[in-house]
Amino acid sequence: MNILKPTQLAITTMLLLICSTIAFGQKLAPKERILAPDHTITSTITGKDYQLYLSFPKNYSTKDTITYPILYVMDGQINFSTIRGMRTLFDLGPLIEDVIIVGIGTSNWKVNRYQDFTPSVNTSEDEKRKGMFKSGGAAKFLESIKTEITPFLDKNYKTNADRGITGHSLGGLFTTYCLVNSDGYFTRFGINSPSLWWDNEKVLNQAVAQFTENKIWDLPQTKVFISVGDQESSSMVPTMMRFSKYLEDSNYENIDLKWKIFDEENHISVFPASLNKTIYTLYGKK
Repeated sequence: MNILKPTQLAITTMLLLICSTIAFGQKLAPKERILAPDHTITSTITGKDYQLYLSFPKNYSTKDTITYPILYVMDGQINFSTIRGMRTLFDLGPLIEDVIIVGIGTSNWKVNRYQDFTPSVNTSEDEKRKGMFKSGGAAKFLESIKTEITPFLDKNYKTNADRGITGHSLGGLFTTYCLVNSDGYFTRFGINSPSLWWDNEKVLNQAVAQFTENKIWDLPQTKVFISVGDQESSSMVPTMMRFSKYLEDSNYENIDLKWKIFDEENHISVFPASLNKTIYTLYGKK
């Protein structure tokens, strides 16, 4: 048996350390991956910049006259990569209709979504945020979508008047607001984990009044999907169920309603499942 002398042992140890440094010290740094918007629109109505992230049907071409429905996705900078991946999988089927998907995002995301997605000023909620957030901007944001964002997209891309909208949490509240105050501008609604508790359930109560007091709702054919996770906060499931039950019981012939409670999902974990179900429910091929 060969026994290394102390000097030989030191040299061998040093060589091992050098080899280890070479083998394990020169790793590649992760590449920076930036999701860049296709366009930025400056709104004169809200005073904000909106980033638009676009995904197109695989057969989209400027060389034909085909036009496409459009789906607006709230919290675009957060959600767009997820929904783009889902559309790629659905297109393998193909399982969904051809649709242009537009994620709408903003800088200073938390502050802007809090204002844009809330239909009424909620002073108590604003005070909790120590004056850094101001609520009640939904009407202006909706007007910006109608008069600034949509005309820009209609001018530059092959869109048509078949418009959908989907959002989660406060984005779900905003989507509900758009449905309740609908004039037929949107005809497909994905309402996921909606914050219907907002301002003492103001939008929810408005919806229930609409559903119970009007036997006819003068809207074009409309699809609605609404969902929640069963492990969300105590206010989420009951308000979602109340909304769904009253809309279902109204039995409007022109509204196709589907709803779902996802098992073992909380407010965050439910998002991919609810978005997947939203796309397939609103745009799935028969």
